Amino acid sequence: MTAAAVGFGCGANTSDDDGGSGSPSSGGTSGTDGSLDFGEGETTSSGSTGPGGDGVCATQTATAGLQPVYLSFAFDVSGSMGKGDKDWHDKALKWDPVVAATKQFFADPASEGLSASLTFFPDQTDKCESLSYTTPDVPPTLLPSQAFGAALDAIDPQTSSDWRGGTPTVPVMEGTIAFIEAQSQSTPGKYAIVLVTDGYPQGCDDAIDTVPAVVAVADAAFAKGIPTYVIGVANPPISGAPDTVSDLQQIAAAGGTNEAVLIDTGDPSQTAAAFKAAVDRIRSASVSCTMAIPPAPDGGTFDKEKVRVLYTASGANAPTELTYDQTCATEDAWRYDDPANPTQIVLCGSACATVQADLNAVLNVDFTCESVIQVPL
Repeated sequence: MTAAAVGFGCGANTSDDDGGSGSPSSGGTSGTDGSLDFGEGETTSSGSTGPGGDGVCATQTATAGLQPVYLSFAFDVSGSMGKGDKDWHDKALKWDPVVAATKQFFADPASEGLSASLTFFPDQTDKCESLSYTTPDVPPTLLPSQAFGAALDAIDPQTSSDWRGGTPTVPVMEGTIAFIEAQSQSTPGKYAIVLVTDGYPQGCDDAIDTVPAVVAVADAAFAKGIPTYVIGVANPPISGAPDTVSDLQQIAAAGGTNEAVLIDTGDPSQTAAAFKAAVDRIRSASVSCTMAIPPAPDGGTFDKEKVRVLYTASGANAPTELTYDQTCATEDAWRYDDPANPTQIVLCGSACATVQADLNAVLNVDFTCESVIQVPL
C-alpha cells in the first residue's frame, strides 16, 4: 500500500468565548510502505477567532503513522522441494520458480516500509526442537532488501545431498511465534507468519507434529493477534504425485487468514507468477489499519469526543467522513482501541479493506474544537 497522508486538526480553547471549529487539514508525503510519512513532522495551523478577535481554535498538523508491519517467513527447504528423488520433486519446477518469486518480493520497491525476517526449515542440527527456530536466518530487515536473496542463494542446494530432510511444521511455528513474542516486546507493531511449504508435517514425532497440531498452534497464535498466512507449493501434475497441500487450508483458517494459497507447479513461469501474486496479496492484506494517536500539538489537550476521521480515495476531490462506531457494526467506520483510555485509532472491517485496496488513499484525522462524536463509557 502507498503510504497515506494523515492530517490532524487540534482545537484548543484560549478563552471562554465560543469559537467555531477548525477546518480539516492534511499534510505529509505519500510513500509506498503502508505507513504514514510526514517527513520531519511539519506543523501547520489555521483557525477562527472569537468576537473579540482572540484566537480560540487552531487547526494543526501532527505526525502520525499506521502501525509498522513485520512479516516472519518460515520457508521450507526440505528435499521434496527439488531433491529429484522422485519425478515430482523437480527443482526446476518447484524450488527455482518459487525462490525467484520470493527474492523478487523481498527486493521489490513496492514492499517498501514493510519489514520481514526469514527462517529456513528444517534446521540441519536439531530440526524437531522449537528452539532451533527462535532466531531467524535473516533477522527483521526493512524492505526492500537484497539480504534475503543472498540468504536464499547461500542455501541453494546444488546436489541431492544438500537437501534437508523432514517437514517439522509444529517446531518451526512454535519457534517463530516465540521469536515474534520476544521481538514485539521491544519493537511493537503488527506481526504475521508467512508459512511457505510443499507438504504436511513429517520427520518428527508423529504424535505431536501433525496437521491438527499445527492448526492448534496457529489458532493459539491468532488469539494473541498473530495471524498465519499459508502458501502451499503443490506437486507438479505428474502421474503418481500425491496431494500434499490440501490440508494446509485448515492451518490458514485457524490462523485467521481464511484460506491457504495453493500454488500449482509444472510450468515454471506460471508458478513464479502465481507465487508473486500470492505474496502481493499478503503484502496488501497485512497493511495495518491502526494508527497511534499522537500528542496534541503546541500543548493542546486531547479530547476523545473531538475527533473526526476522513478518507479521500485516490483521484477524488473531496474526502468522505468515516463514521465513529466503537462496535464496528457500521459500514466504513472507525473505533478507538480502548474507549475509556484511547491510544490508537482503528479502522473497522470495510474501511480497513478500502484503505488496503487503495494505494493512494489519504486519511485525515482532525482534532476538532467541539464534540463531534459520543464515546461510550
